[in-house]
Amino acid sequence: VTESRSDLEDLHLYATPREQRFRRFASLEFEGQLYMTPHDFIQAVTSDEPKCAKKWRSLSKQELNQILMETPPVWKGSSKLFRNLNEKGVISYTEYLFLLCILTKPHAGFRIAFNMFDTDGNEMVDKKEFLVLQEIFRKKNEKREKRGDEAKRAMLRLQLYGYHTSTNSVHKTEGEDLVPRSYWDTLRRSTSQALFSDLAERADDISSSLSDTTLLVHFFGKKGKAELNFEDFYRFMDNLQTEVLEIEFLSYSNGMNTISEEDFAHILLRYTNVENTSSYLENMRCSIPEEKGITFEEFRSFFQFLNNLEDFTIAMQMYNFASRSIGQDEFKRAVYVATGVKLSPHLVNTVFKIFDVDRDDQLSYKEFIGIMKDRLNRGFRVRIPI
Repeated sequence: VTESRSDLEDLHLYATPREQRFRRFASLEFEGQLYMTPHDFIQAVTSDEPKCAKKWRSLSKQELNQILMETPPVWKGSSKLFRNLNEKGVISYTEYLFLLCILTKPHAGFRIAFNMFDTDGNEMVDKKEFLVLQEIFRKKNEKREKRGDEAKRAMLRLQLYGYHTSTNSVHKTEGEDLVPRSYWDTLRRSTSQALFSDLAERADDISSSLSDTTLLVHFFGKKGKAELNFEDFYRFMDNLQTEVLEIEFLSYSNGMNTISEEDFAHILLRYTNVENTSSYLENMRCSIPEEKGITFEEFRSFFQFLNNLEDFTIAMQMYNFASRSIGQDEFKRAVYVATGVKLSPHLVNTVFKIFDVDRDDQLSYKEFIGIMKDRLNRGFRVRIPI
């Protein structure tokens, strides 16, 4: 059985923007629940739209078991894991949200993430502890559900979570929850409360009814009895960040060791609310007449810095309060002090030439921060209901 785009549109009005994107890129269905393949996930975070209209292919139990049997253990992970798995993997909606969280977090946040899952403090995470995120994200989603046909919303929950849920949550009226929290903040707040209590109990109930996924088998083995230590967890997160950056870089490098400064600008301005990108690009072309190129190490260091954007913002505000202009030296120093990342002089100069619209060699930090927050969250700002 396959379901086409017409079925996708049928529930479109009941889905949030993140749910819509997941459903648009997902290509597999098993027992009513939708899944992405690793290839689908990579497409979802590096492309504006699927390359072709997706149809949800229905997996048999035998096909799913075969996919999971071929899933490598966590100690065999690499920065090519998702590319190597390609279509041979299944990723649930809550895992999609978790992976998106990883892509925007600094390395220092990896320990925090691990500790949030490690509820008994034994420096290991087991399958039950990890499944609590399923409940945390589901509860957050219930609070954001749109009013409307209960049958449609129940169908949507089945597609996203694999089981029907009855919700007694009070739907918020217009104007409430003025500062929507990100999934990362929701995870952090929820996991700090009473070692999950009811959530952990609920995770016990659902673990037996939910199908295993590629991520669960990768982390906890085919029998689900293995435990995940911090070193393996850190390596997985670092590898995922690196893999997505490599894919974006390689899509512009054409086999070369560098991408052009203009290509770098294109990548930075993707997923942002900048309407007239041509003015930024033209500004950069005039300011950097000779192309030198951006290496992958420079490219990676910049996005490591972006994942520390909150700390950098505080450092920049200190310059602003002191009424000091922000030149390239100040910018480079603030990046290093706030994030520990050293940006090359050429990379800093390129960033300035892109965003220094009035060409006074000073950076408007408010404009820069606003645009980069868009880019960091790949178009899903916290102010948007997600």
